[in-house]
Amino acid sequence: MTDCISPDGRREQTESAADLRRRGYLGADHRRNERRTWIVTAFCLATLVAQVAGGLVFRSMALAASGLHMAAHVAALLVAAGAYVLARRYAVSPRFAFGAGKIGDLAGFANALVLGMTAVLIAVESVQRLFAPEPVDYASALPLAVGGLCVTLVCVRLLKPTDQGRHDLNIASAHLHLTADALFGLLAIVGLLAGQRLGWTWADPAAGLAGAFLVAQFAISLVRRAAATLLDMNPSAELTAEICTRLEANGEQVIDLRLWRIGPGHHAAVAVVKAATPQAPEAYHVRLKGLEGLSHVVIEVRGLEAVRV
Repeated sequence: MTDCISPDGRREQTESAADLRRRGYLGADHRRNERRTWIVTAFCLATLVAQVAGGLVFRSMALAASGLHMAAHVAALLVAAGAYVLARRYAVSPRFAFGAGKIGDLAGFANALVLGMTAVLIAVESVQRLFAPEPVDYASALPLAVGGLCVTLVCVRLLKPTDQGRHDLNIASAHLHLTADALFGLLAIVGLLAGQRLGWTWADPAAGLAGAFLVAQFAISLVRRAAATLLDMNPSAELTAEICTRLEANGEQVIDLRLWRIGPGHHAAVAVVKAATPQAPEAYHVRLKGLEGLSHVVIEVRGLEAVRV
């Protein structure tokens, strides 16, 4: 940390350039999540080929839709894996003022948009099949649907965020993609069984339509979470309140406080403190030690006279 004196005589403390470069603000489980993402991508790619081919050969909308959804997952997983590589590569680059931790959030936002577009495509095709149904080879389509669901469940398990990685939106978005696909696969199986056992030809496209609605809900949730980080929205009212409480412990007043997320499990805070008897910035940094997720802090201390001016 370095003490700085502003042109008007105010004291503040900031990180030196060397300190900043040493911090990439990456998630605690970054490398492990990167490896898991590449492994799951390979599994999903194999499943994609099987489901799309089966859907076309057996004329199953639910199976083809599940394969189309899996294609979106493969693309999403490639984006997620690429984000991990880029974030690690540029973690100490001076071009990023607050490290490369937000690259994963950017990938999550992009994946949410892809997920939403996939939902629209599946919904359109499902509606068309409802009004113009095609014969389905249920006996052949069902085993592929069950196999695809089993592979997806394995991938969901592999990508389940750990306690350390629970703040990583990149791995969370990939996990949510696959969770949606597992639920979608289950709907596909229900639709195929209803068509085979009960003769409900509308059940297969109806399952595709229900799955599209489900995927759209997941996409909206992801967009909201990623956008909150990319737009530097305050991530925690509780953390904000705790910072204020600690900085005002001896009668000081926090007249300005900005808190935002800079990476998985990392937050930055800039605070302006007014005090009748100002202390050195280090004293206020000490008060904030131990706050989970508070990784970068800048504190400016003003006396009463400086505030009145």
